[in-house]
Amino acid sequence: MLVDSHCHLDFDSFDEDRELAVQRAFDAGVGTMVTICTRVSRFEEIRDIARRNDRIWCSVGIHPHQVAEEGRARGEELVRLAEDPKVVGIGETGLDYYYDTSPRDDQKASFREHIAAARETALPLIVHTRDADEDMAEILEDEYAKGAFTGVLHCFASGRELAERALDIGFYISLSGIVTFNNAEEIRDIVRDVPVERLLVETDSPFLAPVPNRGKRNEPSFVVHTARKAAELKGLDETALAAATTDNFFRLFSRAERPSD
Repeated sequence: MLVDSHCHLDFDSFDEDRELAVQRAFDAGVGTMVTICTRVSRFEEIRDIARRNDRIWCSVGIHPHQVAEEGRARGEELVRLAEDPKVVGIGETGLDYYYDTSPRDDQKASFREHIAAARETALPLIVHTRDADEDMAEILEDEYAKGAFTGVLHCFASGRELAERALDIGFYISLSGIVTFNNAEEIRDIVRDVPVERLLVETDSPFLAPVPNRGKRNEPSFVVHTARKAAELKGLDETALAAATTDNFFRLFSRAERPSD
């Protein structure tokens, strides 16, 4: 069994075939998936997608791109919404200095609110980071010193130093289709050194379809290609990699229930 630890089933590109895409994932051996919240204003829609299937879970949070529109996250609201049993994580949240669609100070403040909610709920933090490695590492370490929390750097495409500093505080690293891209050798070098017990796999669908589907709309079934590349990089057969990343997922996202079949 594989787990797609990060997808966006609420996005418009799934409107025509959402249920079919979910079934294709199950048919491909994806036993569980997490549909990720990027706007608190859409949380109910995202939660309802998760409620329709006992193998789909969700998160609650505000993506750094959306902070300018949604406003800074409020920790107490995140904690309240996270009481829903379908919520298994806080986020996605973080810093994005590549697009800079939200003021950086607002991104940082919102990120810290998410961390506080993750700490209070004991749910893992789902972190997006792009072109912000130093600020990301400093905030994670500063907040961790105030009180422990767990989390994952999703769709990993950052530098080695951030990976190492995140691993040092107990974080996990999640691999997307990027790891299959021809121009991603630096990322593959880092992945080779990440302990297998700290790896997850994801699609981030509908974005970043892995080779051999690059250029198409991504969907949860395509996580098999990312897992295959991860197995190659770690010197494992695909079954062992699937078992390890699935165990890692349920260890980190401990509120999610492992399917019985």
